[in-house]
Amino acid sequence: MSKIVITVDDSMSIRETVKMILSSAGYEVYAAEDGVAGLRLAEQRKADFIITDLNMPNMDGITLITRLRALPQYKFTPIVMLTTESQDDKKVAGKKAGATGWVVKPFDPARLIAVAQMVCPQAAVARV
Repeated sequence: MSKIVITVDDSMSIRETVKMILSSAGYEVYAAEDGVAGLRLAEQRKADFIITDLNMPNMDGITLITRLRALPQYKFTPIVMLTTESQDDKKVAGKKAGATGWVVKPFDPARLIAVAQMVCPQAAVARV
């Protein structure tokens, strides 16, 4: 059974890229365009791993993480920020909100898969 990933980003191209990369690695990926939609999606479908941008309209990534961490089903779920921001104060705010990790855009697809496998490993799939 595939692990479920929710990716939240206001950029359609980033959402589609993340979906394509992680789907090719065996993850089942769902996408939302901002924090409000991401929270709604996470409440409807339990994710094993969440990737969120920082700067988005309607609800930013830090607020999204804070709101997710307040839900019992997401208290320990890996949540990684995928953003153009790399300042230490932003990373500290993300960690304080409950972010598990931080990946800076632009990103290498192999790095994204490695991060996903580190925080949310897939079960071994038997190949015939």
